[in-house]
Amino acid sequence: QVQLVESGGGLVQPGGSLRLSCVASGFTFSDYAMGWFRQAPGKEREFVAAISRSGSTTRYAGSLKGRFSISRDNAENTVYLQMNSLKSEDTAVYYCAAAPAGLPRSSTNFDSWGQGTQVTVST
Repeated sequence: QVQLVESGGGLVQPGGSLRLSCVASGFTFSDYAMGWFRQAPGKEREFVAAISRSGSTTRYAGSLKGRFSISRDNAENTVYLQMNSLKSEDTAVYYCAAAPAGLPRSSTNFDSWGQGTQVTVST
């Protein structure tokens, strides 16, 4: 069955960095665009970044571009999210997701989801 497993979350100080990983199994990873979303307490889930099947094209939430970077390794069935210059407002549960077509930013276009990994930015 399709499985997405995120890791790499944790507690980090403001200005620090984290790299999230998401390992996929149960489907042909290179046939899917991949994305990252996040959900802070009391807020709706929001788009963070997405990457095309080949990895050649990426898109970001406007406010995060320049600090966050998405990449993938199709040989390892893994998608990454490098997060730099972290701020307290980046605190959220981060989810990876798989989309069968296009390079969407709407969560409705992603049909498989991981369980999420907590990122807390605090002193």
